[in-house]
Amino acid sequence: MMKTIAHIHTNFPDKFGIPRQSGLLDTLESKIVFEPEYRVAEALRGIEQWSHLWVIWEFSKSVRDDWSPTVRPPRLGGNTRVGVFATRSPFRPNPIGLSCVKLLRVEHTASEGTVLIVSGADMLDGTPIYDIKPYLPYADSHPEASGGFAEEVFGAKLSVDFPEELLSKLPENKRDAAVAILAEDPRPAVRQNDSDRVFGFGFAGYEIKFTVKESVATVVSVEET
Repeated sequence: MMKTIAHIHTNFPDKFGIPRQSGLLDTLESKIVFEPEYRVAEALRGIEQWSHLWVIWEFSKSVRDDWSPTVRPPRLGGNTRVGVFATRSPFRPNPIGLSCVKLLRVEHTASEGTVLIVSGADMLDGTPIYDIKPYLPYADSHPEASGGFAEEVFGAKLSVDFPEELLSKLPENKRDAAVAILAEDPRPAVRQNDSDRVFGFGFAGYEIKFTVKESVATVVSVEET
């Protein structure tokens, strides 16, 4: 039986706005807090030697009793079906996610024990974590690997118009990350031709609303939630 060893605390209360893959936004910091049973400092002895970690986690909002052998990846427009095992879709027979994050530091706290501060996580706030393993560059890095259908769409970014009077509403240490999220274009692929639509996402206790026209994301409001 799988056991939850920890939960990760991120800036994302909802799915919209979360980077589509781990490691895309190094400006995003998250905190991994271990469950009391695993809140043992010795279990993390030596972890600071590693720059990156693999995190195995649960798509906790996508748990379902049935499954489909095909899914429609957002990056293919949401209309083309491919095999579930040829994608990273959260709708899988077992709702397990795998992410590579950068270990920024190890902190020792009185209330939560030893916690890990990481960057590049692509998870909801409160996501259950099943395991953590070191990333091994000599074995895990394959620069020659092909990227399948994802190569055709990766790298397209938006310009961001974030008015200073709106940007200043965010905590200073969250501003760069908010701009980077918008540049990655968090909109669903099926909505990317809708230039009149106002989109919004929750981030760090704020609701950020924006529009997109001619590859420019323009922020129209920032409100504390």
